[in-house]
Amino acid sequence: MSAEGGTKAIVAALAANLGIAASKAVAFAFTGSSSMLAESIHSVADSGNQGLLLLGRKRSERDRTPEHPFGYGRERYFYAFVVAVVLFTVGSAFSLYEGYHKISHPEEVKAPAWAFGVLTVAIILEAFSFRTAIQESNLVRGGQSWWSFIRRAKAPELPVVLLEDLAALVGLFLALFGVTMAVVTGDGVWDGVGTVAIGVLLGAVATILAIETKSLLIGEGVDPDTERQIVEALESVPEVARLIHIRTEYLGPDALLIAAKIAVHHDDTAAEVARGIDAAEGKIRAQFPVAKLIYLEPALDEASRTGSADAESAPEAPASS
Repeated sequence: MSAEGGTKAIVAALAANLGIAASKAVAFAFTGSSSMLAESIHSVADSGNQGLLLLGRKRSERDRTPEHPFGYGRERYFYAFVVAVVLFTVGSAFSLYEGYHKISHPEEVKAPAWAFGVLTVAIILEAFSFRTAIQESNLVRGGQSWWSFIRRAKAPELPVVLLEDLAALVGLFLALFGVTMAVVTGDGVWDGVGTVAIGVLLGAVATILAIETKSLLIGEGVDPDTERQIVEALESVPEVARLIHIRTEYLGPDALLIAAKIAVHHDDTAAEVARGIDAAEGKIRAQFPVAKLIYLEPALDEASRTGSADAESAPEAPASS
């Protein structure tokens, strides 16, 4: 994902949510609707989410230090995890509590025209934000399904914004349903039901984001197809007899670490081995610019010399993603 594209989607979502949060708060003041209050908190949480994502992007650009020799790329994963666990969870818990309170002590929705007007405007603004996120995601999604893109994207911003905007749109329709039913039936319990539904929705989104960003924080490698291409690039160099084993890990969305042990020919000189390593690194970087750090350890190709290989020499099966 390009930095520019991700930032555009975040800023669009931030601008929409700030305006929507203010309008929902005004509507709550006039109507007393718990659905409107839950949606206002939802938009405030979303605004905080986008602020944290922008902060994470900025902090991840810091130069490496002796204490952090591989840089700060994973800060983007950390702040995305905070978005999932803290803000979404708090928003979900608040909505569930407010919904339960409203169901237990239902109140009539006052001045429903305010609620309907604000919700209509909010749906339009959220649809615009969601459309922007979809357009930016399509630039990098390729042929992946949406679910696969959300699960496998190494840059967390677009998946987070996509799920935020989707949850916001669905939440607005749930609030509209709750307020409409409360006005039509004259029973304020429906307003509480809509609020609880919004809380459940936020909890589901929080769970999905927490699982995916946790995996990125722990450390993910490349997918099997990309690993196969890296191995092919390595073994295409004449000085490399074969791959012994390989490890990959994303240090951030734009920084991939590759460490591999390669077998070299038994009668190659040190200069030939060094040239081979340089050529292999050049081929990998040309094909995968994201490969910022490549460490190749040469070893004698004992298998080809003796006709047998020990357990360590056997190439590993591609890692599953």
